[in-house]
Amino acid sequence: MWRLRHQGSPREISDLSVQQIVDGLRDGLWETTDEIRGPSDERWQAIESHPQLREIAEDLATPPPVRHEDPTSLDMNALIDVCLVLLIFYMITTAYAAMVQKSVPLPMTRADAKGIKVIRVDEVKSKMIRVQTYLDASGKPVVRVENQTLKDVLDADGMKIDADKVRAALQPYVKGESHKTEVLLDAREITWENVVLLQDGARAAGVQTVHHLLKK
Repeated sequence: MWRLRHQGSPREISDLSVQQIVDGLRDGLWETTDEIRGPSDERWQAIESHPQLREIAEDLATPPPVRHEDPTSLDMNALIDVCLVLLIFYMITTAYAAMVQKSVPLPMTRADAKGIKVIRVDEVKSKMIRVQTYLDASGKPVVRVENQTLKDVLDADGMKIDADKVRAALQPYVKGESHKTEVLLDAREITWENVVLLQDGARAAGVQTVHHLLKK
């Protein structure tokens, strides 16, 4: 029978057959560098050096083929899709900003055209809040309510009218004793966006009708 010991160990396992040694190598119980001694051997030899087990040890010691891991890569399709969406969004917002920031005049209807409502002075005084807008020397919008210039009526950018501040300025006229629910708006030079913001602020204050002053 065969004996086996781990390399450098004084302890040995005896009464082994050649097949048991081969099975142990395959199962990883011992290494090819561990030592064996056959029934007729005079000294201990490494399994990989023993004439009867050398070939088997070489076969088992042959390393498996090296697997070359694929380099880490990103899925660029999702990134490209996101970039395209952002690009489209940027183009739309840029086009919209350029459009609304232009000075778009109101419909140029003549004051003497048919169907135009003529408002008397006494109606203006009793029913309407007079609002005038124009651009100052620096190109910033100015808002006047009943001949009083509103302070801090612009948004943080200094170019857009703040609808909430317009609402706060008009509410005393709507909720007060005069209870005026109409606005006579004289809008000059300002952008269409600011006209809409003015009207939004007036509606929020309780104004029901906005009349646009026409030039003669």
